Amino acid sequence: MVRTMKLIILIAAIVNLNCGVYGFRGNNPPEGIKSVAVPTFQDNSGFSDPTLVEKLTQRLKAKIISDNTFRIADKNISDAVLNCTVTNVRDEALVISSGENVTKRKIIVTVNVDFENLKKQKKIWNKNFENYGEYNSSGDAFSERTAGLNTAVERITEDIIIDITSNW
Repeated sequence: MVRTMKLIILIAAIVNLNCGVYGFRGNNPPEGIKSVAVPTFQDNSGFSDPTLVEKLTQRLKAKIISDNTFRIADKNISDAVLNCTVTNVRDEALVISSGENVTKRKIIVTVNVDFENLKKQKKIWNKNFENYGEYNSSGDAFSERTAGLNTAVERITEDIIIDITSNW
């Protein structure tokens, strides 16, 4: 019985030790980066929704705060910055029913993100992220499109937070 307990404790210690060595985070977050600035997204897409950049900025900040890997800080005191630009927004037909009526649409948002280490004045990476939201084109088309856009915002900010906090 004592020997079995010692074996269990030894196995638990080895597993615990290895968990510190083999984590899911890989090389991210980059060493020394504890705070990040998220300036308001820029919009080079020409899309007609003036609230899009504010939605993206606020949602990304909220995800960073809830993830708890980084603190949000002003650019002048942060370790890193995420400069994000909406480069494209497309609204495409997804489902066409009889009579060539579009019943479902897909709104696709593309964002370019520049992740920069401010302490070392060095770019960590620059990537494009693209994601979408679907919506019904019948009924109240404006509110439906807003819901589809909100889904795209949710998905794309999730993609960004995964990339800045993990190295899968």
